[in-house]
Amino acid sequence: MSTEHLTHHRRAATATRMASKVPDVTVCFWLIKVLTTGMGETASDLLAQKLGPVPAVGLGGLALAAALTLQLTARRYVAWIYWTAIVMVSVFGTMAADVLHVGLGVPYTVSTPFFMLALTAVLVLWYASERTLSIHSIRTRRRELFYWVTVLATFALGTAAGDLSATVGLGYLGSAVLYAVAIAVPAVLHRWNALNAVAAFWTAYVLTRPLGASVADWMALGHTRGGLGLGLGPVTLSWTAAIVGFVAYLAISRDDVQDTARPTSDAV
Repeated sequence: MSTEHLTHHRRAATATRMASKVPDVTVCFWLIKVLTTGMGETASDLLAQKLGPVPAVGLGGLALAAALTLQLTARRYVAWIYWTAIVMVSVFGTMAADVLHVGLGVPYTVSTPFFMLALTAVLVLWYASERTLSIHSIRTRRRELFYWVTVLATFALGTAAGDLSATVGLGYLGSAVLYAVAIAVPAVLHRWNALNAVAAFWTAYVLTRPLGASVADWMALGHTRGGLGLGLGPVTLSWTAAIVGFVAYLAISRDDVQDTARPTSDAV
């Protein structure tokens, strides 16, 4: 083997051994994911209410940029950095969907399929480029960028879908029940070997957004809108406290640090 080929081989091997920048999929992963979706929903509404839509979107965009910069420049997975980025994606993803509906008057029946097409396009481009959508394969900068664009698209889609179901007669509690049942479908199909791990993961990942957002809206909004009337502020603070607690546990236990020996071809 020539020196040039040997150098190339070593560089490729080094890239393969790069530390993962995303967590392993555990029970805590799904709990925090649902919590961030609900917290992002109520926090976005609270900011828009207190600051106004335009300043809220600007502040949310700046906070998202700062969080993603911190995540992208980190050399390995760090629980609080990763979940801070997810929280900000949740807040800004909600704002993006709300701006289309409230600010531009785009109905949820249009924005929901639009975000679905956008997510599909991102996944197709990601797979065409990398030949895998497994989160255990995210050990290069390009795959990490694809991952975060996908995450942002899932949050925008989930927000629009959750608001759509809530406004067509199901209400927030009915929507929460609908998505709780729906999220069990990919798990069952995967257990029966009817759906591979990667497809099951991303299907469930999308559905956690409207599930968490519907529950949070049901808790926060008033009785006239079918909610418990606990208020946006208290729900945002309580869900944030729960997120901090779970993330602190993961930071100490490191239960969600990926096993570098895990194969990446079809594993989630």
